[in-house]
Amino acid sequence: MIRTRFAPSPTGYLHVGGARTALFSWAYARKHGGKFVLRIEDTDLERSTETSVNAIIDGMKWLGLDWDEGPFRQMERLARYREVADQLLSIDKAYWCYASKDELEQMRERQRAHGVKPRYDGRWRPENAKSAGLTPPAGVNPVLRFRNPDEGAVTFIDLVKGPITVANSEIDDLVILRADGVPTYNFGVVVDDLDMNITHVIRGDDHVNNTPRQVNIFQALGAPLPQFAHAPMILGADGERLSKRHGAVSVMQYPEDGFLPEALFNYLARLGWSHGDAEKFTREQFVEWFDLAHVSKSTAQFDGAKLAWLNHQYIKEADDARLAELLAPRIERDGGKLIDGPALVEIVKLLKDRANTMENLAEAAMIFYKRIEPSKALVAEHLTPDVLPAVRELAASLERVEWQRPKLNEAVKAVVGKFGVKMPKIAMPLRVMLLGQTQTPSIDAVLELLGRDVVLARMQPYLVES
Repeated sequence: MIRTRFAPSPTGYLHVGGARTALFSWAYARKHGGKFVLRIEDTDLERSTETSVNAIIDGMKWLGLDWDEGPFRQMERLARYREVADQLLSIDKAYWCYASKDELEQMRERQRAHGVKPRYDGRWRPENAKSAGLTPPAGVNPVLRFRNPDEGAVTFIDLVKGPITVANSEIDDLVILRADGVPTYNFGVVVDDLDMNITHVIRGDDHVNNTPRQVNIFQALGAPLPQFAHAPMILGADGERLSKRHGAVSVMQYPEDGFLPEALFNYLARLGWSHGDAEKFTREQFVEWFDLAHVSKSTAQFDGAKLAWLNHQYIKEADDARLAELLAPRIERDGGKLIDGPALVEIVKLLKDRANTMENLAEAAMIFYKRIEPSKALVAEHLTPDVLPAVRELAASLERVEWQRPKLNEAVKAVVGKFGVKMPKIAMPLRVMLLGQTQTPSIDAVLELLGRDVVLARMQPYLVES
């Protein structure tokens, strides 16, 4: 059975790169009827926080990336890492290293001075320590290093990039257990993937350089290798690594900003993967279509405008009642009073076709729930003496007309025709009186939604003859 995993480090929020990795891993497992495992790699004790764990889980739940097992936490598995470390010690694939930080830095400085790639020189390998007369210093807690092969090369097949080979001479002896017994990343991930029977490791290609080290540890343990697939990095439109200035915020900032989960899901799926020319597709279609063969080798570019366009498409198609439920807290947050206005679901029907985000929709809807008194300048500009007779005529008509949009439209057009003016000559004063501004939806829609009593009450102060 295919088993994939998402293994974030809880040192910050779930960003779009991590979410895309989770999405690819989730889809691959779902497509093949496998299992998707969530693992929290929390061994960075200084930076890992429970807040970050919650942010990761919240982001995955919002995107609908459900997992079958976990979340497992590395800090709850320390005894298991020590057990595997002892196994490597027993077969001479690991050894204790007592080199201090100062010694290591001096070693690297000498290597740099001689134009040599800085790397650990293996001085505490047992045979080297013996020949150099090194003995363990008192009071020093050693780290445990993996004895990397000296000869040959490590080769693995990347399901995205193809065969990758790295000479073992390029890889030094990696620390696998710190002095406090906590595993390093490359060791912990191997033990976890082995214990959890992970068959496919799908992750960002910033991990490509880690993979040869991990392959050598797997092989030292006599364990079967998972298959590796490294998805391309996500860059900003300027070609630079994605950062906050590109909009690379927490996944949970997207609902705050008014994006629907299906829109971000769809957008992330297309970052570095494609299925023909399809830009918009359902979760079910993505699972059906997804394969690693069509994950791009090239970097992907994050385009905020395209995400907004996709979000607009999903808002237009979304259920009105669902959008109204999402919209209500935004209206109330900004001081709108839902009880005083039209049914929110009706406002959604009217406005959603123009909204890129739920924030846009909330801004447009606010005119129906928060009274804006028109400025004196607007009143003076649009409610001129020559317009008032027509407005009074319309008010009288609105007292008796059947309150439906087509009939309201007819009533406005009748007044326009009777007074021989163009529609804006009547519609603009109406907008000013009713909503305090000149930019509104179609005036007959505004009339219908506000209702007869509200419309006549708001018009009345402007109709009194001076």
